[in-house]
Amino acid sequence: MTESASSTPEPPTPTPLVVARDVRKTFLHEGNEVEVLKGVDLQVDAGEMVSVVGRSGAGKSTLLHLLGTLDLPTSGSITYLGQDVTRLDAAGLAAFRNQTLGFVFQFHHLLPEFDALENVMMPGLVRGLRRRALKGRAQALLEEVGLGHRLAHRPGELSGGEQQRVALARALVMEPRLVLADEPTGNLDTATSEAIHRLFFQLNDRRGTTFLIVTHNPDLAGRMPRVVRMRDGRVEEDERRGAAPAPPRSEDDATATETDPATPETEASAANEAPATGVEAAG
Repeated sequence: MTESASSTPEPPTPTPLVVARDVRKTFLHEGNEVEVLKGVDLQVDAGEMVSVVGRSGAGKSTLLHLLGTLDLPTSGSITYLGQDVTRLDAAGLAAFRNQTLGFVFQFHHLLPEFDALENVMMPGLVRGLRRRALKGRAQALLEEVGLGHRLAHRPGELSGGEQQRVALARALVMEPRLVLADEPTGNLDTATSEAIHRLFFQLNDRRGTTFLIVTHNPDLAGRMPRVVRMRDGRVEEDERRGAAPAPPRSEDDATATETDPATPETEASAANEAPATGVEAAG
């Protein structure tokens, strides 16, 4: 008996991008050891959209910093496409981050003395790429996130939403496999947050970029096709579901990032990463 020609083909096997195995993290706080992560197992496949949720202190931000190699686990392993990055030295980790990962934080960490275009170019300049080619890539990204008219504006001349769009473009300029975002819209109003959330989904759809987003925003988490819930340093639940449709674009979305209040120029100026260490990062 021959197999029917009309049989449904098997779906492609997901490609594991990053795998954390029995990851533990202990901090020393006032002479006492505080175990923040207690044996986390997590696999994120290429092209996924994953949100990590949980109460403050559950270990969400600590996990994101470890996956981003901004800190190293006390024990356990973290592999990217089979490579155990916890075994790399400091220079190797810096090169790996620059080439493979993008970061978006609650605070944009733009460099105030440089304009939007230069801020987006910064990770490539650090890597030593040619300025001319990098400039074209950065300009295209800023246009893609709706800021083609703001290339020469410095952070202090941009609204909070515009600053975060610049930070997102900067995270993408090295064409990373994975973007790690920690409360990326925590400081933005509702309309601007919706516009940024929509951008995440559009970029995932157009570019196939993998996103792992730590958030307290229930609307964003509710639209994600995968939600990882953490509690007391462990993964309590890992829910996979079909992606909910993004909300329809409102008339206000087009101008949301131009009308929200500008944030003060008092934040740290880091090119594409802002490590948090100690128990305060337990998030």
